[in-house]
Amino acid sequence: MRGWKELVRSMGLVLLFVAGLSCCLSVKNLLTERPPDSYEDKGIYCFVPYQVLPVQVKNMTGTARSRRMNPTRTVYKVYYRAVGGSGYRWEDEAVSKTAGQKIVEEKAAVERRVLGIRGENAYIAIEPELDAESYTAGLRRRYQRVLILSAAYILAWLTAQGVLLGRHALRS
Repeated sequence: MRGWKELVRSMGLVLLFVAGLSCCLSVKNLLTERPPDSYEDKGIYCFVPYQVLPVQVKNMTGTARSRRMNPTRTVYKVYYRAVGGSGYRWEDEAVSKTAGQKIVEEKAAVERRVLGIRGENAYIAIEPELDAESYTAGLRRRYQRVLILSAAYILAWLTAQGVLLGRHALRS
């Protein structure tokens, strides 16, 4: 019984740390998010896949030991270019190398809306039904949702600790 209590307590602390980190990152993202008027709608373009390549990314899955032993992992990205010579490019992650190659062989066109970032020589490619306002509103909702859930967990943890301390004080 004591082992389970220690396990639950340590998992609660780990989740508390994750919730605190999530709160901080959500606030940072909410404060540094670009306003919708910082994007310029360049229109909807048709993108065609032209290659799939392996890319090394930081390993964020598995146990701490497996992340130390294998700090990177390979993912396969499908690269797209816009039809019509505009020069826009877009990339998407494939489930596997064979799935990515199948997408390239099929040459299935994908429509994406291109939003240029004002004041920078950069752009993003988003779903065609979105515009700058709906894109930024979706990001804001996601950050707010993570912030609320993380803060709720922190408050629940603090409340549980207060109840446990109160019970302990009454017993002694």
